[in-house]
Amino acid sequence: MAAYSSILRGASKVFVVDKVPGRLKLAEDIGAIPIDFSASDPVAQITDATDGDGTDKGIDAVGYQATVAEGEEQPAIVMNQLIETVRFTGMLGTVGLYLPSDPGAPSPEAAEGKLLVDLGTFFMKGLRMGTGQANVKAYNRQLRDLIITGRATPSFVVSKELPLDQASDAYARFDKREEGYSKVVLRPHELTSA
Repeated sequence: MAAYSSILRGASKVFVVDKVPGRLKLAEDIGAIPIDFSASDPVAQITDATDGDGTDKGIDAVGYQATVAEGEEQPAIVMNQLIETVRFTGMLGTVGLYLPSDPGAPSPEAAEGKLLVDLGTFFMKGLRMGTGQANVKAYNRQLRDLIITGRATPSFVVSKELPLDQASDAYARFDKREEGYSKVVLRPHELTSA
């Protein structure tokens, strides 16, 4: 949705970094440029694709559960890759979740929400950053109107529609990052016939 929102707001090029083939295909389907970080360094891929200029802005929509291609959790990796990728005086938007405490963190510092972020490069490049959860009340009517008028069709992200009584199984599959369970809509009025 971050990529889709960027396209709706007029971004000329939008890169989506992921390693899940289905999500990369979905990004391509909406007009974004898919970057598979399991194939090679995403910073190098984006730098090459922008002739060394980098991007004007970058969005961290992952947060503290970011991983390297092999699957190891590295909470600051996306933030540091954005700092490398975004051009001088550019801006970072951080909507991915970061917590002040994470009992399952890979290090004692990360367990306290303290991450090793390249603040020196961030400062040297004159980058700006906005963070936090979306102010839903400020945008919900505008977004609703975009949908009603047909300018936005966010339903493309729905990967599966299931009856409510399959919620537990769907959440388990989503948690395992199983293909086809990225955005599941549960239908309360539908039940699986037992």
